[in-house]
Amino acid sequence: MALRPAGGDIQGGLLPPFPPRSPEPAILPLTASFTGARSADTGRLMVRRLATPALTAALTLAACRAAPPGAGADRAGGDADPAAAASRLPTGKRLDPAGVSHELGSMPLAIALSPAGDRLIVLLNGWREQGVQVVDRASGRVVQTLLQEAAFLGLAFSPDGQTLFASGGNQDVVYRYRWADGAATLADSIVLAPKRGEAGTRYPAGLALSADGSRLYVAENLGDALAVVDVATGRVVQRIGTERYPYAVVVAPDGTVYVSAWGGHTVSVLRPAPASAGTLVEARRIVVGRHPSALMLNGDGSRLYVASASTDQVAVVDTKALRVLTRLLDHGPAGPHEGSTPNALALSADGRRLFVAEADNNAVAVFDLGASAGGGAAGADDRLAGRIPMEWYPTALAVRGDTMFVVNGKGRGTGPNRGGPSPLNSLHGGRRSYTLGQTSGTLIIAPLAGAAGPELSALTARNAIANGWTGASGQRGTSVAAGRYPPFEHVIYIIKENRTYDQVLGDLRQGDGDTSQLFFPRPVSPNHHALAERFGIFDRFFVNAEVSGDGHNWSVGAYAGDYLVKTIASHYSKRGRTYDYEGANRDTVPDDEEDDANSPVNGYLWNLAQRAGITFRNFGEFVRADGADPDAPAPAGYSGVKPFLRAHTSPDYPGWNLDILDQRRADVWIAELGGYVRQGSMPALQILRLPNDHTAGAAAKHPTPRAMMADNDLALGRIIEALSRSPFWKSTVVFVLEDDAQNGSDHVDSHRSPLFVISPYSRPGAIHRFANTTDVIATVEEILGLESLSQFDFYGRPLRGIFADTPDLAPYAALRPSVPLDERNTSVGRNAVESERLDLRWEDVADEELFNRILWRAIKGDRVPVPVPRRMSALEVARGQ
Repeated sequence: MALRPAGGDIQGGLLPPFPPRSPEPAILPLTASFTGARSADTGRLMVRRLATPALTAALTLAACRAAPPGAGADRAGGDADPAAAASRLPTGKRLDPAGVSHELGSMPLAIALSPAGDRLIVLLNGWREQGVQVVDRASGRVVQTLLQEAAFLGLAFSPDGQTLFASGGNQDVVYRYRWADGAATLADSIVLAPKRGEAGTRYPAGLALSADGSRLYVAENLGDALAVVDVATGRVVQRIGTERYPYAVVVAPDGTVYVSAWGGHTVSVLRPAPASAGTLVEARRIVVGRHPSALMLNGDGSRLYVASASTDQVAVVDTKALRVLTRLLDHGPAGPHEGSTPNALALSADGRRLFVAEADNNAVAVFDLGASAGGGAAGADDRLAGRIPMEWYPTALAVRGDTMFVVNGKGRGTGPNRGGPSPLNSLHGGRRSYTLGQTSGTLIIAPLAGAAGPELSALTARNAIANGWTGASGQRGTSVAAGRYPPFEHVIYIIKENRTYDQVLGDLRQGDGDTSQLFFPRPVSPNHHALAERFGIFDRFFVNAEVSGDGHNWSVGAYAGDYLVKTIASHYSKRGRTYDYEGANRDTVPDDEEDDANSPVNGYLWNLAQRAGITFRNFGEFVRADGADPDAPAPAGYSGVKPFLRAHTSPDYPGWNLDILDQRRADVWIAELGGYVRQGSMPALQILRLPNDHTAGAAAKHPTPRAMMADNDLALGRIIEALSRSPFWKSTVVFVLEDDAQNGSDHVDSHRSPLFVISPYSRPGAIHRFANTTDVIATVEEILGLESLSQFDFYGRPLRGIFADTPDLAPYAALRPSVPLDERNTSVGRNAVESERLDLRWEDVADEELFNRILWRAIKGDRVPVPVPRRMSALEVARGQ
């Protein structure tokens, strides 16, 4: 392939850090001057005063002030201390990192040490920006940012140290940089395939070079092949097929190339072809475990370490015998073996210690390797020696001497997004207000690679506390849990789309709301308001997810795997890839459920129902329309995309389709409820999807945003009314939540969202305790006597204390919104024209920033400005440093 010349200056700076979430104990002007650092020995945040004595007094007040109003009414436990609440992530875990933290760009996924060792190079793979950053090792300061149109996973230096290669992801290129004097300069790009249209077809991922630097090996993630590139000419001289979604590439001292298959079970072993310079032949595919990703060879190439993120294991391969010798178990202290997410590897110089980045434990795991695993350390037994706490979602690491360099993909967390998404929040000035743009990666530099004994034990204990592993909340059993709940026999679980708390319930005086963020007041959503007032107002509920791709996986699987997390930002930022997150890969449903690159190893809620032998019915979740045209207003029927789901899905209940009213969905469910009444039994677990609160923006001839919300509101009200008038009301609890909260702003956190827990035993009033998506799943599992899916629900905080002892069996009467459900958008005007650009065939495929700008104008009008925060809490400022 031809070389593409460098064009223009692609260097760019970073946006300022966005402050993470906290309650508002003390109020400070935004002009207050802070700086923050994390102690190298404890990792705890230290704040230094730079301004006035008043600032110190404000921080003292922040530390001493009581919880926000109403917090004392917490019925089921939570964060009484504001500082503790401020440190909690939407996933329910806390951060307590060791080492010194430095801000990076958006979602870094790879790291490389420069040849001289004085620079660290990271690859940004986020929604906000993608490209290369160069960091000064001594200071941790970003000294260079080279933005690319796209990037994905791959980063490698040539053996002579004069060239840096970086994957171009969706551009189907590998960028080549000249490296000199600690800086990178774009030279050209190696074209793997001609680009046709917006979506790349090869999507380069992991990179590696031959020992002599003449060949570049490229894992083509969407091409299911390894490309062999002649470095001198920049041409692809060979392609060798792999299993689906090849991920990482490493090269052994003898020239053997190993390639992991992220969507399969194997590592391809490719050896130099006899009497053929520079080409490879496939020797074997080694079955190593499900969805192998990161690879690491020891010094002499005798051992290959292979991460399997979804099974919490690292396989150790004997490269001579080409077989798995042992497996390093990397799961939590109890519960399912899913949720640690090992996804990057590094070895100590002597090969006796393996370091594993655990994305979902927010830690680096340390394994002391024995002889069988290639280490030969005295007394080592190939078991986990301990964990070193890091920040949110570690994705890459390197070790030099006693120093660890750890890249954290999501860094220090999220926070309020009062300024967006909204009509006046242009992506050019407010990209950090969108949930995928809020998080910035971090680099932690810590002299802890040699930690052992009491020091490592103390760090391990810190990480356990931060992950919530030290309490008994996860140690639940059916017999114990049964006494903690009313006599529920049925759970109905309703999943809606994309709203924040402030957007829908911000006008409820009993809760912590901000009316300036309100989109859908009581006249538009009377049932949402009435249900909250009768059955409880949860104003500290957070979705685990950022967007619908991970939202539906968190909502029904209690987990979002590394395939999802590492590809979602590219897909949502229009950098290629298909929506692979609800049972389909590359727009096709795999024949074998195990072949779904995104599916968790423990399955979904319906698989728990299957294993427990309880009755189950699905209405619209993880379904596809039958028939030739899935976008038709009335397809022939609907079927689940997973084997067990297929047999337990209502064929009449629509899935995602904004051309279908939620009234039709309510009609189908109410009709089935009538059948349950006649037969005298109802499924123990039902999952319903009610998507129309997503709205279609101002798309011409579609219902207006407020009409679609009113449709969603009335459908929910009708479902609850029908249930409350049935004989199953006394034994049923309904959980209603949003899959994510990306399409709005919230003054507490971009993840805060409405939650409804509806039953005759639910009480009115505000409930201020922390809860999230996986806490709701943990509650469902306890009520129905199900197992757990991941560490997140196993160690969740079930809603055990919110119910009354005696029921109120009075039926609920659905309220009619004041907005006509057939109110239509005009076919003329700016909103209608811009809405023509929105792709609404699948959830969240449309340009979300444009969608939210249209939505604001359609509801609020052009003249209503977006509220900008004029003050913020001291803890919020402090955590933003």
